Amino acid sequence: MNQKDTRKETLEFNKLQKRLRRHVGNAITDYNMIEEGDVVMACISGGKDSFAMLDILLNLQKAAPIKFDVVAVNLDQKQPGFPEHILPDYFETLDIPYYIVDKDTYSVVKEKVPEGKTTCGLCSRLRRGTLYSFAEKIGATKLALGHHMDDIVETMFLNMFHGSRLKAMPPKLRSDDGRNVVIRPLTYCREKDLIRYAEHKNFPIIPCNLCGSQENLQRQSIKAMLIEWDKKTPGRVEAIFKSIQNVSPSQLADRDLFDFENLPLDREGNREQYEFSEAVVSSTNIDESMFIDVTNI
Repeated sequence: MNQKDTRKETLEFNKLQKRLRRHVGNAITDYNMIEEGDVVMACISGGKDSFAMLDILLNLQKAAPIKFDVVAVNLDQKQPGFPEHILPDYFETLDIPYYIVDKDTYSVVKEKVPEGKTTCGLCSRLRRGTLYSFAEKIGATKLALGHHMDDIVETMFLNMFHGSRLKAMPPKLRSDDGRNVVIRPLTYCREKDLIRYAEHKNFPIIPCNLCGSQENLQRQSIKAMLIEWDKKTPGRVEAIFKSIQNVSPSQLADRDLFDFENLPLDREGNREQYEFSEAVVSSTNIDESMFIDVTNI
C-alpha cells in the first residue's frame, strides 16, 4: 500500500471512529444510559461488537462530563477449545479492572437442547442470569451489552415472523426483578461499521463455536433479508429502526396498548382541518344519488 492509500485509509477510519463515538454518545444521552457515579459492567463475549463497545466506552469515559467506572467482565462458559488466555491478556494491555467468571453453561445447553435445535435461547438465559448475579456481587449499577441497530431490527422481525409479537430490544432495560439495569450503547451503530472498526483495531476476536456452527438459525435468514434490502435501498435498516422509536399505538391493533373499545364520538369540540364549507360542496359536481340513506340502517 502506497503513502496516498495509507493516508486515505487513515482518513476513512478517523471518520468512522468519530461516527461511532457520536452514535454511542447520542444513545447514552438520549436514554440516560450512564449517570454520575455509575459502575458500568461491560460484558465482553470476545466478539467484535463487545470489543468495539468497550473500546468506545473507554474513550468516551476520558472526555465525559460525568465520572463513571468501567469494569470488563467475561463469562467463560467452558466451551471446548475456548482460548482462556486471550481476554485476560487483552484486558491487561488496557490496564482496566476485569473479571473472568467461570460458569459451565455449555454442558447445560448441550444436555438440554436436542441435536440440531437452536441453542441461543437457553444459552442467553443462562448467561443473563449469571451476569445479573455477578453485577450485584461487584456493585455494578449498569450492565452494558454489545447489541447494535442491526441486532435490534433483526430481533423485531424474529418476534414478528416466529412469535407473532411486535417486540424488539430496548436501548435500556430494567430486569424483571428490578435489581439490574441493562444498557445497549451501540443502539445507534450499524453492524457494517463495527465490522470495519474491529478489523482496523485488530481486536483478538474469539468465535463462538456453540452458536456459530448453527448455520440455519432463523436470525441468519432475517439478517440475509436485511442485507439484501440494504443493498437495494440504502438506509432501509435505519428507517425501520426509527419506526421503532416512533410508535403510534392508536394506529396499530393492540387492545391492551390502546382503548379501542371506548372511543366516544365528540362533536362538541373544535373541528379538525378536514372541515369544508357548504359553498365548496355546492361548487362541486356531486352525484347525490350515490349518497347512502343511513336513517333506516
